[in-house]
Amino acid sequence: MASLPSITNNPDVRYLGRVLGDVIRAYGGERLYERTEAIRSASVERHRGNGTASTDAELGQMDLDETLDFVRGFMLFSMLANLAEDRQGIAAEEGADLAAALARLEQAGVARADVLALLDHALIAPVLTAHPTEVRRKSMIDHRNRIAQLMAMRDRGAETTPEGDLVDEAIVRQVALLWQTRVLRRERLYVVDEVETALSYLRDVFLPVIPALYQRWDRALGQRTPAFLRPGSWIGGDRDGNPFVTADSLKAALAKAAQAALGFYLDQLHAMGAELSISADHAHVDDAVVALAGASGDAAESRSDEPYRRALSGIYARTAATYAALTGQPAPRPGALKGEPYADPAALRADLVSIARGLSREGEGLLGSGGAVGRLIRAVEVFGFHLATLDLRQNSAIHEGVVAEMLRVAGVVDDYAALDEDARVMLLRQELATPRPLTSRFADYSEETRGELAIVQAAADAHATYGPACIRQYIVSMCKSVSDLLEVHLLLKEVGLYRPGDDPSAAIMAVPLFETIEDLEAAPAIMTEWFAIPEVRAIARARGHQEVMIGYSDSNKDGGYLTSTWQLSKASTALKPVFDAVGVGMQLFHGRGGAVGRGGGSAFAAIRAQPPGTVQGRIRITEQGEVIAGKYGTRESAVTNLEAMASATLLATLEPAHLSNGDNAQFAAAMDRLSADAFRAYRGLVYETDGFRTFFREMTPIAEIAGLKIGSRPASRKKSDAIEDLRAIPWVFSWAQARVMLPGWYGVGQALAAFEDKALLRDMAQGWPLFSATLANMEMVLAKSDMGIARRYAGLVQDTALRDTVFGRIRDGWQATHDGLLDVTGQSHLLEKHQALDASIRLRLPYIEPLNLLQIELMKRHRAGEDDGRVRQGILLSINAIATALRNSG
Repeated sequence: MASLPSITNNPDVRYLGRVLGDVIRAYGGERLYERTEAIRSASVERHRGNGTASTDAELGQMDLDETLDFVRGFMLFSMLANLAEDRQGIAAEEGADLAAALARLEQAGVARADVLALLDHALIAPVLTAHPTEVRRKSMIDHRNRIAQLMAMRDRGAETTPEGDLVDEAIVRQVALLWQTRVLRRERLYVVDEVETALSYLRDVFLPVIPALYQRWDRALGQRTPAFLRPGSWIGGDRDGNPFVTADSLKAALAKAAQAALGFYLDQLHAMGAELSISADHAHVDDAVVALAGASGDAAESRSDEPYRRALSGIYARTAATYAALTGQPAPRPGALKGEPYADPAALRADLVSIARGLSREGEGLLGSGGAVGRLIRAVEVFGFHLATLDLRQNSAIHEGVVAEMLRVAGVVDDYAALDEDARVMLLRQELATPRPLTSRFADYSEETRGELAIVQAAADAHATYGPACIRQYIVSMCKSVSDLLEVHLLLKEVGLYRPGDDPSAAIMAVPLFETIEDLEAAPAIMTEWFAIPEVRAIARARGHQEVMIGYSDSNKDGGYLTSTWQLSKASTALKPVFDAVGVGMQLFHGRGGAVGRGGGSAFAAIRAQPPGTVQGRIRITEQGEVIAGKYGTRESAVTNLEAMASATLLATLEPAHLSNGDNAQFAAAMDRLSADAFRAYRGLVYETDGFRTFFREMTPIAEIAGLKIGSRPASRKKSDAIEDLRAIPWVFSWAQARVMLPGWYGVGQALAAFEDKALLRDMAQGWPLFSATLANMEMVLAKSDMGIARRYAGLVQDTALRDTVFGRIRDGWQATHDGLLDVTGQSHLLEKHQALDASIRLRLPYIEPLNLLQIELMKRHRAGEDDGRVRQGILLSINAIATALRNSG
């Protein structure tokens, strides 16, 4: 496509746009190219303000086949523009790396010893989940990543690839392959597909990147850094609302993860064996290395004077045996030697440390303990034999039913569900105090109970096979009471993962997930009651910390953007003294999505905006859907985002607070008022307006989104059209498609307008990280929304009176939010102070608008009963294309 010099100064965008234009002309024909270019030019001119030409006429002249090709072309441009901007660091935070954070802390008077003391017990964990917001097939992402690699070669001045292809021709070839690759999935995803996708990121990106990052951090700190960054996953263990996650899928996920980790270790050992050609004739060899060489069984005469190679042959043989033992399959590259499997990752690490020490002790340490050996030691520390810690998650209502059946069948109590909370807690504690099991393999249980018991048994087997690091958390969704947590302990006790006695222990931690506004408000009281139980308190103190998960998505759907943000902050603040009182560290797990309506936005800013004293060097954050590919699709982007997460956590924990107690109190009181007003406005529209659910379902493509086949779980928790039962992802996704973005701003405008002290709001925007980050995320959402396009979607609502009333309230609310934000931030237009983001969004708007217009027309035809398969395909393609252009729509 032609370049857009006045919309973007990014040369990569212009270059890739030209390549795509050439590909469309070559493969789609001159007619398609010219029509696409005409629509593009007219839309660009309109958004520049240089023309009044409408794209409607050109769009209306296309037949269905041309429409499908046109949508693919605009989708691919957005995909390539995303790639180009990521390469230029537009999404990166300025100074968001560990070295910059250390310098900033030093300027603030924080001693390096304090940083190291924090890192000794720190944990930073990005947790990959299978939440269905990634609309692109993995094949599309793979081509995109290959283009990124080729562009990096081009930056370095390379004319040819290592394979001998001309770099520019190879880029054209990859774009041509993208053009000819099917965009949509033909069958829905299964859990095994989601596991494979996550493993591709963990294997290809996290495994090589994290050890290299630690080497960088070691240099920045001047000593070896404790292993505080460790990835996690929900995929294969998250059963909440997903009946397809079973004990078998859990076992498969764990086995595949072990296969990836050990396969990586074998590859590294093989390469090191080739490299470490040190001869005993030319070097003194450490006794430990001699011992490893002697025990290896490697008697090859050609290596008789090469102890490091012989030692590594033995380590390789034992690692290959471990691979076979844990995965049930032979190692990919079986060695000639036989060895005993390693008992645990620590034993493998000990052998590697012996190699590293031997290399460091001679020649003034020139070979050092870093390099490939040091990176592999670090990989084994971080990834073990399990690769990523896998969480279990289930809804509290399921646990209640399972426990009730267990107690009834065992003859303990006939109707557990009828007991009040105090009686439940008393009964559960009694059962937890005895090692006697409740269940019997001879009893007849329901399918649901058998399934849940099979899960915890699989977890116990995993601990025995892979080590306790493979599963550490059991998340309880919709946690509303202490009994919800004790029920998990009861299930764990059945398989030996909870042990009663004078020194009780829980090998897996029960973690409450507080999701709704009401749940967040109740969180401090529930945790106070939780720690009041002596055995619970003893377990938490022995562990050193207790995790609490807070949910962004459902709290937003329940109470709106501002109230959700504030209640999450207030809950975090109120939980801190509860933990302090019992001497237990607080570990918050932030359940964030990609869209602002689900907690999305800058992770760096979000972590730094956490209330003082609540991060404590330990934080876990979910990484979902399209965010995974965006942040971890390439090694370069992974480095940037992991650095940002680490540096933000250090700053949030150690940097002195800038606000006085007086400011804190005044700002908090103001947020209470704003939140209350925003809550009333949001609830008044979404839950108290007659016909709103009909308006929502007719205006947005919520029904059509279900056809995307982007996840393995249902869109709703129940068979209901109620907003309460709809999952947060399709709720946010559908509003984004219609360019309303309602979950990211509605209610805020009314709250800002009603607040009289505008000077105080400006002070908050300038001096309070929480309020500043809240406004920045909302500003991005407002810039991506378009009430003109939204009005066209509203035209799909059949009831004219309902359409005019509800859309009128939405339009007026948007304008009030827009005007209020500009007033508070002192800007004349949106993103005036964020020029790079402004340019990024403006680049896409001319490409999104025609897609919206086509989608509306195709939805009209589809809903009118037109049964041409290309109409439905066009709708799904347009959903994919709009989501790609908006980037964080789910």
